[in-house]
Amino acid sequence: MIIELSDFFNNPSLIELGPLKIQYYAVTWLLSAVLIYAFLKKNRIIQEIGLDKEEVNDMVFLYGLFFGAMCGGRVGYMLFYGLEQLVNNPLSLFYIWQGGLSFHGGLIGVIAALIVFCKKKNIEFLRLMDGVALAMPIGLGLVRIGNFLNGELYGKVTNGGWGFIFPTDPFGALRHPSQLYESFGEGLILFAILFLISMKTNVKGIVCSSFLIFYGSIRFIIEFFRQPDAHIGYIAFDSISMGQLLCMPMIVIGFFILMYSRKNA
Repeated sequence: MIIELSDFFNNPSLIELGPLKIQYYAVTWLLSAVLIYAFLKKNRIIQEIGLDKEEVNDMVFLYGLFFGAMCGGRVGYMLFYGLEQLVNNPLSLFYIWQGGLSFHGGLIGVIAALIVFCKKKNIEFLRLMDGVALAMPIGLGLVRIGNFLNGELYGKVTNGGWGFIFPTDPFGALRHPSQLYESFGEGLILFAILFLISMKTNVKGIVCSSFLIFYGSIRFIIEFFRQPDAHIGYIAFDSISMGQLLCMPMIVIGFFILMYSRKNA
């Protein structure tokens, strides 16, 4: 099945009021935060920790979304994908209208922000991360749909009978809809795996370590179908992208946390 997408999939806006544009991509970010908040305030782990609704609200929207995902994601993108531009023009870090957020940078930002949150609230970090990790596939799945609507981060050219033609692709080639692959893999599949693990064990650190291992593995595999960033290309072996390279330490750290959790259970 070959689907040629309309010009709608070219940085679409939900509302346009003069220079002000509210884009679908931004809506998926906000919707992700709202759904994660709704999920966490009823989550068993979060309830066991004893956080009230106001504390969950601060954790999700202030520490998680703003300081973690957005600020960390922007810094991470510039360090991992735009270092040369950042060195030449440090102020480009603040050119958010040009786009550019890195999941791995956002993850580091969320971890750093939640360490501060835990110290402030005197909460055990690994246990909190178990609850947060269980909710993260909700946001990951929705944001990848935002990438699809934006016609960005599309897949490699395919010669098969299945693919999409994106209006943002200057070559007009038939490509894998890797954003949808990621939405399904990093969203639905990852959530199902983590949910089952959370039902089987109550050992702190197991869910968050499983998130690192399974997200890293799923992302690594799907990256083989995704077009690498044009200004970076492949990092190693003419087939390993920056996204895959960043997934490797995630998986290793996940296994270390898993072994630590099992040892101290």
